[in-house]
Order: sequence, then C-alpha cells, then structure tokens
Amino acid sequence: MSAAANEYDYVIVGAGTAGSLMAARLVETPGVTVCLLEAGPADTNPNIGFPPGFMKMIFNPNATWGFMAEPGEGLNGRSIPAIQGRVVGGSMAVNGMVYTRGQAADFDKWAQLGNPGWSYDDILPYFRKTESNTDKGDAQYRGHEGKLPIVALDWKNELVDTFIKSAGELGIPHNVDYNGKSQAGAGVYQYNIGKGKRINTARAFLHIARKTGRIDLRVDARATRVLFEGKVAKGVSYTDDKGASVKTVMARREVILCSGAINTPRLLQVSGVGDPEHLREIGVDVVKALPGVGQNLRDHITPRTVVKVAGATSLNQIANSKVKVAGQMFQWLRNKPSVIGIGVVLGQIFWKSDPALDNPDMLVTFTPGSFKEGFLGVLDDVPGMTLGAWQLRPESSGYVKARSTDLFEAPAIQPNYLAAEKDRNVLLSGQKLIRRLLNETSLKKYVVEEMMPGPSVQTDDELKAYARRQALAGYHYCGTCKMGPASDPLAVVDATLKVHGLDRLRVIDASIMPDITSGNTNAPTMMIAEKGADMVKAAA
Repeated sequence: MSAAANEYDYVIVGAGTAGSLMAARLVETPGVTVCLLEAGPADTNPNIGFPPGFMKMIFNPNATWGFMAEPGEGLNGRSIPAIQGRVVGGSMAVNGMVYTRGQAADFDKWAQLGNPGWSYDDILPYFRKTESNTDKGDAQYRGHEGKLPIVALDWKNELVDTFIKSAGELGIPHNVDYNGKSQAGAGVYQYNIGKGKRINTARAFLHIARKTGRIDLRVDARATRVLFEGKVAKGVSYTDDKGASVKTVMARREVILCSGAINTPRLLQVSGVGDPEHLREIGVDVVKALPGVGQNLRDHITPRTVVKVAGATSLNQIANSKVKVAGQMFQWLRNKPSVIGIGVVLGQIFWKSDPALDNPDMLVTFTPGSFKEGFLGVLDDVPGMTLGAWQLRPESSGYVKARSTDLFEAPAIQPNYLAAEKDRNVLLSGQKLIRRLLNETSLKKYVVEEMMPGPSVQTDDELKAYARRQALAGYHYCGTCKMGPASDPLAVVDATLKVHGLDRLRVIDASIMPDITSGNTNAPTMMIAEKGADMVKAAA
C-alpha cells in the first residue's frame, strides 16, 4: 500500500468487533485507504476459532486487557475482573459467542432520547445486513445475505430440553427466535458460529477486505493520543514497542475510535477531551470540555446458581471422559451437531419480574454444566448445571477514568454494580424464578443438591446478600461516550457519532449506547458499526 507521508483517508483505533467491520466497509469504496491500529496481537491463536477455546481465551493475558473493576459497595467491596479483548477481533475473539440483539423498545428509547435515525425500524436493516441466519428465520427480521453466520444451538441435550419444557410449566412460552418479532419466552441461544468454528467480524469481514491492499493493519500498536490542530482531529500517536518510542499516523478525512467502552473514553481523556477537573488531575490540557466522557458506564451482573445433577448427561461428564470427548470431536470434524461447536450458555428465558410490564426485564441463562465457584470457564469435577439471573436493563451506572497519561497504567473502572434498588429487586425475581424451576417443574427430577447458593440461603435478604458476595460481571460494558443531543450534559457524540464540538472525530463502538441493551451487547455493537460506516461514507 502506498500512503504518502504515513497518511490515510481514515485512521481507526481498535480492530475489535466494531473496528474490524468498519475498516472492511470503508474500503468497499474504491480507492479508500485505512490504517487500523490494534493494541493486541494478530488473531493467530488456534483457540480463537475453536469454540471450547473460550475457556482458554477469556482469561488469557495475551488476548485480554487484564483490567479489574474498582471495589464495589454493592459487591461487598469486591473487585472483579473487567474483561475486554486485546487481540485482532477484540472481545468477539474471546467471548461466549452469544448473539442477542435486544428489544425493539431499547432502540426506540435511544431515538426518544434525542437521537434521530436510531429507532428500531431505522436500525433493523443494519442487523439484517451483517448476518447470514442459517436457521432461515423470518426475513422481516433476520438477514440471510450477510457474511456473519448466526446459528441456533443444534446439539441436543436432555437437560436443555427439560429446562425449556419446565419454563412452559410455569407459563413461559417457547420462543424459537428471541432475535425475531419478540424476545419474550424460553428457548435456545444463537451464536456467531459457522461450520463449528467461531466467526467474528475480523474473520468474516476484515481479513477478506485486507486483500484489497488498502487496509494497513498494525498490531501491537497501542494508541497513546488523538492528535489535534485546534478542534480538528488530524491523526493518532501510538507505540508498538511498549512505549520506547512513539509513532504517528495521519488521517485525511477522519479519525474513528473503536476501542470499546473502557479504552475509548480513556484515550479521549488523555488526549484532552473530557471533564476539565479530571483532566487537570492527570495533567492534561483541555482540548474540549465534555464532562460525559467516561461517565454512564453500564454492564450486566449475574449471580449464578450451581446444582449437582444425576440422571442426564452434563458437560462435566463429557469433559471428564476421553471416549465421550473423542466422540464429540468426531462429530465436530464431520460438521455434525456437537458440544464442540456451541457457545458457552445454551438455554435462556427472557421474562418479566412483574406481569404488568410490557417487555421482559430479566433473563435466566442455562448451561448443562457446573463451573467452579460459578466462573464460566472452569468446569467442576462433578456433573451439574448452572443457571444465572440477570437484570436486562440495569439502572446502576458508573465511570471509567484514566489514572494518568500512561496508557500502560490501567484506568479506574467503577460500574457501581447493584447500586440501584431496582437492580437488586429484579435480580431477586430472577433468583426466585430459578428456584421455582428447580423445585416445582420437570427439572426437579435431575436435582441432587443445590451447591450454590445452597439450602441455607432462603429469604429475600439472604438471596440479595448472596448476589452481593458472588455475582460476576457480564463483560457487556457500554455507555461511556453517550450518544445524545448537545443539550444532554453527559452526551459525548451526536446522532451521527461525531464528537460534540470537534471536527473529523467519531466514536463508533459500544461506548456510544445511551443505555444498555436487553442482553449481550456484541450484536448491537455490530449494528452500530454498520450504521456508522454508512454515515462516514455519506460524509466523504
């Protein structure tokens, strides 16, 4: 690629879910050049494409940032992992591969908050554009021509089937497509898996687009600052030798930040964009005062119930048997349904904590396997199943703050989990639904013993206390560069994702979400990238 004086049409920071897709879409325009900076390594680790490799990737220091959240009052002072991918493919290279769009009402709310063009009807075409739904879902809602394969769980398991049946016994209907017309009901999860392998936006879009010769992907390149001339973003400085030297790359048209809800606000802050008082504390001159940078941090949180089972096959029994593992591998190699080719959670119930609600506000997840101390990723030695309670739209919010201008020093990350009373009460409703499933339905016949939280935890206060001492993050960080009109004191970008008061600078990743979506945030992040790419192209 020829790039005069290290200059490109666009400089994108972050080759994760959004950045990989953005770069691929931008070079669809003939002649356009992109420099894509990724702080982590190339995605050559074989565990990325191998679905069970999730257990090796999620805590891999060579593929994740290793962040820890600040001690949380709502978590009894615990500090828990704040996992973000640091590798080409980003968090989509290390996550559980679950594909959840959210509810139509989520996006209609975004529009109502002063963001024209972001209602559900507006953004639905972008969801459809990305995916190739291999289950041939309703074409009104599902895409069939995109490059990213989305498939529902096809591996059969008695415990999963009974989980869905048991939901029905409690009046919760079966829903074959929670990403279709309605989210409500019980069913199996959908994954970004194709032919038994993890497929993310790097593998579905970026690597193919690089064949144009117009994407310069620079790995192990940690952005250190956005470079401004006055209020105009001109380029990015970065280091690819752990800070020994600093290099620059310039953008003829725009700088686009796609580093996620932790690293994007941090980069803005060290570049002089943020709350003036915070910038003074870390010794940074103010380029643009935007107090909302790093504020409005949202994430999901889940207390898990772990049960010892008998009478049905769990993931633990398969994993602990060389013969069964070999049989599943044989099926996987033949591209047949196999435990090898699935995501980390298998069943779900999207439901209401209050029957008067219009839409689900809680989620119960189901995995026919037990994990040590409830950590997804470390299988227990005994056969079991794990059920998680989630509030879909937590009201608790926090912040991300750079501690200094040193990009090798982790920022302060404070999600303020369970600070809002409503969050605690909705989680409690989910925990109680789990108990009903285990004690009042067909699932009961498989239960040997509830190991966590255990029979000693019974009252509402005891269940809430268990959540405080055991709940873990969803790793669905968003909201820290909130999209909204200039009249919103926390807004960082406008409805075209341009940073307020600055030129040639956009944020296009999960940090722009005004509020968290009802489920995993990866699919909405792809939608944001698709829509953002169209807006960038239209402005060229």
